[in-house]
Amino acid sequence: MAIPVKLKVFEGPLDLLLHLIDKNKIDIYDIPIVEITDQYLDYVNNMDRQDLNVVSEFLVMAATLIDIKSKMLLPKQVNDEGEEEDPRDELVEKLLEYKMYKYMSLELRDRELDAGRSLFKKPTVPVEVLKYEAPLDLDSLLKDVNLIKLNQVFQSVMKRKEDKVDPIRSKFGNIEKEEVSLTDKINYIRDYVRLKGSFSFRSLLENQKSKMHIIVSFLAILEMMKTGEITISQENIFDDIIIESNSLMAANQ
Repeated sequence: MAIPVKLKVFEGPLDLLLHLIDKNKIDIYDIPIVEITDQYLDYVNNMDRQDLNVVSEFLVMAATLIDIKSKMLLPKQVNDEGEEEDPRDELVEKLLEYKMYKYMSLELRDRELDAGRSLFKKPTVPVEVLKYEAPLDLDSLLKDVNLIKLNQVFQSVMKRKEDKVDPIRSKFGNIEKEEVSLTDKINYIRDYVRLKGSFSFRSLLENQKSKMHIIVSFLAILEMMKTGEITISQENIFDDIIIESNSLMAANQ
């Protein structure tokens, strides 16, 4: 009469491989593929075949192990960098990744169990106790207080308040959207060029009303340089930049 053998249920083929590696005390980076494959196939041959979806996963891994086993018998291939390729590398990478997630799941399970042992008691303090306030004797509290001490307290509070003020941001006003059209600014500079002939870049920016006008003026200058309407020049480093109209320059020549 056959003796029934109860096999340990594993969560998947990688779980079975890790069990075999731990059982045989094998270095995961140097797996004896022949020995592991034989043990793996012995387990698969004794599996319960009722759930085909589960069995198919183990059979796919069995085929992978047999493929690696056959490649180990062949001469080793060399990659582009001149290093020998190990057919087990991809399997080792999957085992390490699975092992990491498995240990993480065990850690989370332990934390869940620990959290389940924590009990919280709802507050049962009487309302009368919660509303109780210790008596306050103002006379004894203020017996040593005078105007000088009050002034010192006031000054220290004001100083702490001043220290909390950002010296830069506190000077910011309300930010309001200011509509400045690039086209309108280009037309403005064209009129400015006709009026002045040539002018410094600084003088143009000093006549602007806000930072937004300065930014759009700068963009307008770049656009007019790109289209060839104006030319800029600077004799020496750090000198002011001079802007001239190309049409006026051509007329003078």
